Amino acid sequence: MTPNPPDKSHLSRALEVLIHLSLIVLLAATCFFILRPFIPMVAWGITIAIAGYPAYRRLQKLLGDRGRLAAVLFTVLLLTVLIVPIALLGQTLIGGFQTLAAHLRDGTLRIPAPPANIATWPIIGTRVSELWSLASTNFAAALQSFAPLLKSAAAGLFAASAGVGAGVLQFFISIVVAGFLLATSGQGANLSRKLAIHLFGDKGAQFEALAEATIRSVTTGILGVALIQTLFAGLGFLVVGLPGAGLWSLFFLIAAVLQIGALMLIPAVIYVFATMGTAKAVAFLIWCIVVALMDNVLKPLLLGRGVPVPILVIFLGAIGGFMAMGIIGLFVGAIVLSVGYTLFLAWLDEDLLSAPAMSPGES
Repeated sequence: MTPNPPDKSHLSRALEVLIHLSLIVLLAATCFFILRPFIPMVAWGITIAIAGYPAYRRLQKLLGDRGRLAAVLFTVLLLTVLIVPIALLGQTLIGGFQTLAAHLRDGTLRIPAPPANIATWPIIGTRVSELWSLASTNFAAALQSFAPLLKSAAAGLFAASAGVGAGVLQFFISIVVAGFLLATSGQGANLSRKLAIHLFGDKGAQFEALAEATIRSVTTGILGVALIQTLFAGLGFLVVGLPGAGLWSLFFLIAAVLQIGALMLIPAVIYVFATMGTAKAVAFLIWCIVVALMDNVLKPLLLGRGVPVPILVIFLGAIGGFMAMGIIGLFVGAIVLSVGYTLFLAWLDEDLLSAPAMSPGES
């Protein structure tokens, strides 16, 4: 008997499938590399759109259901909220540097002598008192002793300034992206629902609602509280006359997102007690205590809906996002990791899917 010839149809079909899969992977990888620079901005734009959708809907109703006009006004409002603090921060920094340069040029810079109690501080008191005394009597010599450190710090400051500038541009683009998403919110909702159903099957709508509730609760309960605390802290810095109040406010905002905002107030309080009158320093201390305790009142109110997210998840998400994406990752990372954590818990425990979640029209 003559053996049957090998059937090559299976081999050709497998080769064809392999080629198709390779082309799909190549196309997906190419799309990813093209869009990779925009992923943080798009992610933050989606977050802003989801968190701001209830306010957008109210504005749309006030304008007679004109969605595009409402989206434009909402975008302009958000850009104004972004630009005004940045302009004030820039004005504060520029004014401070100009004043410092003028004093250095004219030789009129005067640093008060350190209080006597600084020398009694443990570990660092003696060294701080010596350096402060040198700066108050011979500022040029103090600068010369710090020259290597100041040189490296200046390079780091310029790099940080460039990073902040890039972050501001990313925020600007993210807000514009959020405006486009709100203007086409109906199509976006349909796409989101289809994607959730493809990923999670029959429970896709529930997972989608849970993710939406988590984004809104974390955005308002973490980022919103951080912004409110920063506004009050910055007001205190300005009233007390803290040098570089705008820069202090920026550092406080970053620390507040990381849930360690109270720590940023300690150096400011020490400086005010060391350089200003007792009454003014005590009033500033009381104000800082109020600012530090604000989150204990605001967070339960704003995080009341949705699944609670541990502070460690927020902290790790913010730190990891900052390291991966820069300043915008500080906010995107906290949101993305919180959503991932919540969906993972829901996958493990289906009872979470029946928890009350905010509907698109709720605030």
